Amino acid sequence: MSFSVGIVGLPNTGKSTLFKALTKKKVDIASYPFTTINPNVGVVEVPDKKLEKIASIVRPQKITNTVIEFVDIAGLIEGAHKGEGLGNQFLSRIKECDAIIEVIGAFKEKSDPKKNIQIIKNELLLKDIEIIEGIIEKLEKKAKEDKENIKEIELLKRIKESTNQGKPISELNLPPEEKEAIKKYQFLTEKPIVYLFNTRGEIINPDYLNIDLKIEEEASDLSPSEILELGLQSQLDQIILSCYNILDLITFYTITGGKEARARILKRGSNTLLAAEKVHSDFRERFIKAEVISWQKLVGAASWSKARELGLIKTVGKEYIVQNGDIIEFKI
Repeated sequence: MSFSVGIVGLPNTGKSTLFKALTKKKVDIASYPFTTINPNVGVVEVPDKKLEKIASIVRPQKITNTVIEFVDIAGLIEGAHKGEGLGNQFLSRIKECDAIIEVIGAFKEKSDPKKNIQIIKNELLLKDIEIIEGIIEKLEKKAKEDKENIKEIELLKRIKESTNQGKPISELNLPPEEKEAIKKYQFLTEKPIVYLFNTRGEIINPDYLNIDLKIEEEASDLSPSEILELGLQSQLDQIILSCYNILDLITFYTITGGKEARARILKRGSNTLLAAEKVHSDFRERFIKAEVISWQKLVGAASWSKARELGLIKTVGKEYIVQNGDIIEFKI
């Protein structure tokens, strides 16, 4: 399982520069709008020191990190929700992503970061309102024959009222059952956002990521030895982990008979049964129990057999809540 992050922002703020730095893929970068008409897609491994330490103990034939899919979406402009600047096409790509990195160009003298953020926020809100209105219209037609749609219509009308007042769906205090009911619509303002200020070395806003993407792009073309020689320190890992954390994900690990040490993504608060399903769809049905040990305890014991001898491996059932850094062996 991987997750997808859309890179958005106004034209020429550094979106494609960030994409190139993250993915090491060559992309068109130019000082005019809509260079990226067809979104670039690249997959990036999530850096994981825990997995490295687990592998040093298990010594597997293969090591597999979790990955993020980054989508470089063309610059949005005012009126994008109405189709301005091919806006509908770009907004539909955002809908397919799990989270958003919003790049704010803060490297020009006349740049206005607050205004730039507000423009994107407005376009996402206006598109959601348009989507909600369309859904309500369809459900109201069906409600004449099927009364089951009435509750959902009422919920959507409440959400529309809040979005009309400028409030993103992610900021609404909806109960879990209502969040689940609207998940299928993939509303744009429901998606978590990582704000990245593209600067020239200064801190524009300490509450968000402040990174010189030009340096990151240049470093992406250098070898590790050249980076070390020049004393460059990349902040790309920080971007990747920020995306990982904003989605409230954890990592658990599996060791397939010592052949593969693998990191796997799971939503925080999930139980062992859901973790089993991430390994293989059949595991959920065939699940009997699982053996669990934290990565620190395995590293401390220096081997799986020694950890078992010391009583560090515990047997759990399907209701056990998986913790970040757990190593799990499923019994089916």
